[in-house]
Amino acid sequence: MSKIRKCVIPVAGIGTRFLPATKAQPKEMLPVVDKPVVQYVVEEAVAAGITDIILVTGPSKRAVEDHFSPNYELVGWLKKQGKNKLVAEVKRIADLANFIFIRQKGPYGNGTPVWCAKDIVGNEPFAVLWGDEFFYSPHKPRLKQLLEVYQKYQSPVVTAYQVQDDDTNRYGILKTTPLGRGVHKVKDIIEKPGPLKAPSRLAILGGYILTPDIFSALARTKVGKDGELWLVDAIKKLLPRQTVYAREVTGKYFDTGSKLGWLKANLELAQVHPELKQPFKDYLKGLK
Repeated sequence: MSKIRKCVIPVAGIGTRFLPATKAQPKEMLPVVDKPVVQYVVEEAVAAGITDIILVTGPSKRAVEDHFSPNYELVGWLKKQGKNKLVAEVKRIADLANFIFIRQKGPYGNGTPVWCAKDIVGNEPFAVLWGDEFFYSPHKPRLKQLLEVYQKYQSPVVTAYQVQDDDTNRYGILKTTPLGRGVHKVKDIIEKPGPLKAPSRLAILGGYILTPDIFSALARTKVGKDGELWLVDAIKKLLPRQTVYAREVTGKYFDTGSKLGWLKANLELAQVHPELKQPFKDYLKGLK
């Protein structure tokens, strides 16, 4: 049985939904309480057993690379100041995994960074997580939930999440055959169908376990909406010849690439932060 060791995390996007905050700062580096968004994503992957993190970056994403690289000058200064707790935390970030940084080449779209990682991934299954969204799942990380399905079926697995009627206009919606215990066999993926045409209320969100077959599917996938190469279009090409499963994920989803989603993440995670939760709750009670 193949063990999943590698996770591709695209972080090359421009971040137009968050301008002007992202004019000179990567959207993935926006803080949620006291950590950048992308660190939550990396920690989820590591908690699921991933050892190699492949970050697909762009020209303005140097801060992402620096964050996960050793900083001996900072560590040395913190040691001199006696800030040993911060020393341990800064060193831990660089030691989370084996980090590999590559620059994106090709058309816009979330399929391109996956294609760019082809030679590093090689002929083995791998995970994909987006760098500007994450699940808060303290009991079992989202990626671990997907891996459990992959280990049983040895086929690609996508993230499924129950959404409200209005959200069927925002996400691709899955047509599935339920197999029980939150696992589904994917029959089709319908892009933003709206509540009247949606075959279910299961949206396909970021978070995938893919096999190397996805690369040949990407090679056959034409550039789609807005002149971009979309990963979901390639996954749809797998459906006639390969079984794809969906795992209905438990946990709280945060789209931190949007202003409202980022605010929600800060509000909710501040209330479970060990140092901030009580004073923050006290502050919220005093708001009018």
